[in-house]
Amino acid sequence: MKGFWFSSLFSLALAMAISPAASAEDSAPASQTDAVRIDTSYTSDVAATLSGGTDKKARYLGNVDLTADIDLDRLLGWRGGRAFIYGLGNFGKRPNDSAGTLEGVNNIEVGKSAARLFEAWVEQDLGSASLRAGLYDLNSEFYASDSAGLLIAPPFGIGSELAATGANGPSIFPSSALAVRLRADIDGGNGYVQAAAFNARAQTWGDHGGIDTSFDDGVLLIGEAGHEIGPARLSLGAWTYTKRQEDGFATDAAGDPLMRRAWGIYGMMEAHVFGSEDSPSLDAFLRGGASDGRTSDFSWAAHTGLLYGPVWPGRDDSALSLARLIHRAWSEGLAGVV
Repeated sequence: MKGFWFSSLFSLALAMAISPAASAEDSAPASQTDAVRIDTSYTSDVAATLSGGTDKKARYLGNVDLTADIDLDRLLGWRGGRAFIYGLGNFGKRPNDSAGTLEGVNNIEVGKSAARLFEAWVEQDLGSASLRAGLYDLNSEFYASDSAGLLIAPPFGIGSELAATGANGPSIFPSSALAVRLRADIDGGNGYVQAAAFNARAQTWGDHGGIDTSFDDGVLLIGEAGHEIGPARLSLGAWTYTKRQEDGFATDAAGDPLMRRAWGIYGMMEAHVFGSEDSPSLDAFLRGGASDGRTSDFSWAAHTGLLYGPVWPGRDDSALSLARLIHRAWSEGLAGVV
């Protein structure tokens, strides 16, 4: 696990040393940016397994993000309409080839280098609610914690007990799926409720076969609700698949896997501990989730951590995050701690 610290410190130093790049909006005339905003970013990491693993080679990997946020009202007169397009480019080596973990060690590592269409959706404003449809990243709004966003270990993006499900994983990085999502603000914006249905096979342009439109693997259903209580926000969520999944352990008399309903629940809490916009601040998070424990490699996971920043005066975007992960991997019959 020392490889985590190596790549984390390298990324932190790089983020502090490089000034934010200008977006397309900074150099374009105002008339061109009223309806369409284009942004691009590049992320690079270097990771090495310093203890254990199959080797100690340093591996470089990179991620390119290209997004277009489109105001359909200004562009086409579509009142309350918005569109979003997100392209991904991933390349480089795979640190987990050495580490050999079930979850991976870097959140921009992919099985195969490729350019992909990650998101392409249209959203309609419905007052205090909105309806979104298209290729959509589940983890952009579900099972997501802002205060865990700096951490590069994949489980801090979305719990492993959900990430390890589905025919090709759920609709998360790097492959998305067709989906429809309804979200509504409640209590004057202090709370929210949201629900979505996803094609259970995450497969998009850039993957072999392109976007899956058959829905042969069924649908992933997920719902989440959250509310602010003082300086903290509490959220609870639940998910299930409409099509039964193979049991990872039990078989019938013919030796074929039994089919079971895959499901799970999760909860999150984020709290502002101290600080303000004009001074360094500290935020904390606590997350945990559990699955049915038979259709996934992971039956439960828990994560906790801290986010502090800015670290350096004059560097408003500098930040430091420390966290701990505990999970239960049934396929190994043991618990793991990071």
